[in-house]
Amino acid sequence: MHALSPVQAKQAYAAGAGVLDLPPHKLARVEDLQIPARDGHPLPARLFAPASDTPLPVLLYFHGGGFTVGSVATHEPLCRHLAHLAECAVVSVDYRLAPEWKFPTAVHDAWDSLAWLREHAQDLRLDGKRMAIGGDSAGGTLATVTAIAARDAGWPLALQMLFYPGCAGHQDTPSHHTFAKGFLLEEPHISYFFDHYLNEPAERNDWRFAPLDGVDASGEVRDLEGVAPMWIGLAECDPLVDEGVMYADRMRTAGVPVDLEIYAGMVHGFIQFARALPQALTSHNDAARALRDALHV
Repeated sequence: MHALSPVQAKQAYAAGAGVLDLPPHKLARVEDLQIPARDGHPLPARLFAPASDTPLPVLLYFHGGGFTVGSVATHEPLCRHLAHLAECAVVSVDYRLAPEWKFPTAVHDAWDSLAWLREHAQDLRLDGKRMAIGGDSAGGTLATVTAIAARDAGWPLALQMLFYPGCAGHQDTPSHHTFAKGFLLEEPHISYFFDHYLNEPAERNDWRFAPLDGVDASGEVRDLEGVAPMWIGLAECDPLVDEGVMYADRMRTAGVPVDLEIYAGMVHGFIQFARALPQALTSHNDAARALRDALHV
């Protein structure tokens, strides 16, 4: 993918996303939404929900793709399956992608999506008091950064549900070296995505890009006390696995309840290979169980 133009990369990722994924689960409600960002840009989103006579709790979901590829469509089978398994609604957002939209646009879009969903939950027959946030890979980064901002704003979240999120600003952990080649997500891919997303190398040290070790405007690493409880699922053979473990440890040290699962032998992106890998289905069920418990389903 790193040899392609961003347009070609988006097309290639979209064409291959469903090859090993589950067939889309049938649901009672599938609705297209538009969420206005702070600059007025309409963000496409899609609501997935099982049948219910009462307002459903909701998971706000951000797809992966290195801030450069991916969409609501590429992650639709996953979001449908989570809605079915967790018996909750899922709102998946098409935040703006690089290189057309640079950092921190995706961060702002994620926050604006949460603000909008809180305000409009009742209109959508959702329970705004039972809300979780989640995502995979780059979407997991957006979810955990948004969870920190929600803590700062006094907006309670029941759970942050993260599949192999990017957490660190620099590719310097042992797992980045061990799994740099031959394990699906390779070092050139990561650099390709980040070079398209960031305006300058210094932004690698911004906490909104690197919640593990990035700093705020005062040069301080963000305190994590009081952030929403976390379920985090990692792939053993993933360049990002070490930073995921380190972030979970930082959360625990701050007193945040953490449920960590590491799926043996799995590579980055495996949650979308459920047609071929039983471990992908296991991860879906584990995440859904955490959602049900947190949302009191």
